[in-house]
Amino acid sequence: MSNLTLALAILGGLVLAAVVAYNTLMSRRNAPRQPDAVDVALAEAERALAGGSDGGVEPMLHADPSQVAGSDRHEPLFDPDLPAPSGVPVPTGERRGGLDPLIDVIAPISLEGLASGDAALASMPSTRRAGSKPVAIEGLNDLTSQWEPPAPGQRYRAFQVGVQLANRTGALNEIEYSEFVVKAQAFADAVNGAPEFPEMLDEVARARELDQFASAHDAQLGFVLRALHAAWSPGYVQQNAARLGFVAGIIPGRMVLPTSEAGLPPILGLSFDTQAALADDPAQSAIRELSLSLDVPQVDRGEEPFRRMREAAATLAREMDGVVTDSDGQLLRDETMDVIGTDLEQLYDTLDARDLAAGSPLARRLFS
Repeated sequence: MSNLTLALAILGGLVLAAVVAYNTLMSRRNAPRQPDAVDVALAEAERALAGGSDGGVEPMLHADPSQVAGSDRHEPLFDPDLPAPSGVPVPTGERRGGLDPLIDVIAPISLEGLASGDAALASMPSTRRAGSKPVAIEGLNDLTSQWEPPAPGQRYRAFQVGVQLANRTGALNEIEYSEFVVKAQAFADAVNGAPEFPEMLDEVARARELDQFASAHDAQLGFVLRALHAAWSPGYVQQNAARLGFVAGIIPGRMVLPTSEAGLPPILGLSFDTQAALADDPAQSAIRELSLSLDVPQVDRGEEPFRRMREAAATLAREMDGVVTDSDGQLLRDETMDVIGTDLEQLYDTLDARDLAAGSPLARRLFS
């Protein structure tokens, strides 16, 4: 073999080695970022020490037992149409009853004598909805003189049946009102009561006005966090979000920032591709964007949700090498964030003036 042939062979080997090294480097650089091994080990140790206790489980309202297994933290569940179960405190703040004339049609039912809670429960309609609107029944407790959902062992001197005027599906219409009347009349007959129904056309008109107000003052904010260079694995996203207080959601690919009070909707939501979270090997799933969301009317103003959303987005972008944009991919700069914050303050003031403060029971029902 001549010196020239040997030199060419060596040069070819070096080029091949360089190509392999380059491809390996690019593969590692473009591979989804993985969670820090130390943090993963600590998390596993904490779960082992927990030993199946429920100390790490977020408080849940109307929880599905399958969601509470183990000691992982999960998203608190919230259903605005159902009362809190026994043992779960009712959210503090104004308690104006489950039914309120501001957002409900209320039909009072007079009784000749007292009715038992057991009889009322047995007479409840099979479904508590008229179309897409929730229907609720309350009794005036003979001992406490308070309106409450009928309970066994209690006695009531009057009842009232209500249907919500509007929600995010629209305003109460004539068909839904008629269905409400049928359900309320059947309940009244079963408890030997006499109902009094408001005029349908007046209530439908009131529902449309409320729906117009709600539609004009509903706000659901969303930020998109996009990867600048390497993609992220689900574990990497979850690890960084957990450092900010987010916990696992009920739906794969979703995390939430819960409130400190049981039974309330989460302050913020964080979501990414569900398929990536469900992959056979999630560590190899490549996530290039995730979304942060805030349902403004559902969260109390005192929680400072927008400030926390803004800080969470900035922190995640910094720690995960990403940028914060809107849904169209436009960068959200500080000046834009300031404008959004100012607009939100005006929205809060408007909701307060209408007696529908963000995060209040009435606002959570109306904007649901």
